[in-house]
Amino acid sequence: MKFVKLREVMVITSLARSTIYKFAAEGRFPKQVSLGGNCVAWVESEVVEWIEARIAERDTAR
Repeated sequence: MKFVKLREVMVITSLARSTIYKFAAEGRFPKQVSLGGNCVAWVESEVVEWIEARIAERDTAR
């Protein structure tokens, strides 16, 4: 299991910071994990699963 910080999540998903937090607040993106203080990260495998689900949605829509 690996944690990824916001900048890497932005690169992996091509989403802006505000979009990531908006989607997370709406329950449409994995929630971040508090690492203490003001430090947060995401579980990399959850972010990858989210991307794979977007691809699956695209493929079933065809």
